Amino acid sequence: MKRRGFGMVYQRGSIWWAKYHFRGQVHRESSRSSKRMDAIKLLRKRMAEMGTGQLLGPKIDRTTFSDLETIITDDYTINGRRSLGRMKTSLAALRAFFGLSLAIDITLDRLNSYVAERLSQQIAPATIKNDLSILRRAFRLAQRAGKAICPPFPTLSVNNTRQGFFERPDFEAVRLALPLHLRPVVTFAYLTGWRIRSEILSLTWRQVDMDAGIVRLEPGSTKNEEGRVLPFAVLPELRDLLELQRRDTTQLELERGTIIPWAFHRNGQPILDFRKAWANACTAAGVAQRIPHDFRRTAVRNLERAGVPRSVAMKITGHKTESVYRRYAIVSEADLSEGMKKLAALHAGDRRRSSKKTLGTVWAQNREVDGVRETRKHG
Repeated sequence: MKRRGFGMVYQRGSIWWAKYHFRGQVHRESSRSSKRMDAIKLLRKRMAEMGTGQLLGPKIDRTTFSDLETIITDDYTINGRRSLGRMKTSLAALRAFFGLSLAIDITLDRLNSYVAERLSQQIAPATIKNDLSILRRAFRLAQRAGKAICPPFPTLSVNNTRQGFFERPDFEAVRLALPLHLRPVVTFAYLTGWRIRSEILSLTWRQVDMDAGIVRLEPGSTKNEEGRVLPFAVLPELRDLLELQRRDTTQLELERGTIIPWAFHRNGQPILDFRKAWANACTAAGVAQRIPHDFRRTAVRNLERAGVPRSVAMKITGHKTESVYRRYAIVSEADLSEGMKKLAALHAGDRRRSSKKTLGTVWAQNREVDGVRETRKHG
């Protein structure tokens, strides 16, 4: 039976079908229902899609969670994303819940159920949020390909801002307790705020220009994929550190007759992990619950204290967005006390100025009263 202006619906056996044309092609689609109105609704839905210039059609009904996995994995692989391993971990957790589902069946209610189940397993909210962001991207890529419609996703509040940072005495105490080959590493981290594992331990002498006094990180070698330039020569402590490290490395190269490419190394070998040495040093220094990443927060706070413009500070530390940088700009109790002292000085100055003004007004009023009194007396 035809529906003028809407293509047509017809019956095949007991099932009603919809027939429509899009860009010169004929499409026939089963409503999977014996009710004529269901076929009409399906036809109207497809006509609405064609009105937007994109016919999703029955592709949506056939897209599975496995298809979404393939789409997001291909995207990460093609673009060379560094978080491919973390993405696969999230997909494994998502697969355990949505593995046999069609994409069209992954609704807001089911996503909320996923969040509730993961929270009941004592999974950190930040981890769950990361899982959802990966699934959302998979849906958006599938929607762009005409294979799915991205559902609304739950909003998960995450408060995982760490509060750790190092005051100078604590830093020096931990540094003194570390093995000799690790002391230059933590000093560089303390002064620059660079990421230890991906930026400092992987730093090679090819990236250090001793004559120009510059360290370079090439684009693609950092977490945010952007390059970075650090003029270390203007910071004496950092300059002395790299000069000593270069001399020691050169001496070791001459003794062994080999080239050592790494700026920071352990007797010529790359430093891969120092978690045990770090834990022991913190215990020996009496500084509990500190992690190497605290040096990054410390450097940001020191840049803020020094009054370095935020745009420049972000270039030094390698923060891409100001929102993340602000999370690292931690204020200590000492900073708060210093701020209150400045506020107290302001109020004290206001009180002094107010007192002088008040005394001057009273003196003028008394003089005027005495003058009136004196006039009356002589009158």
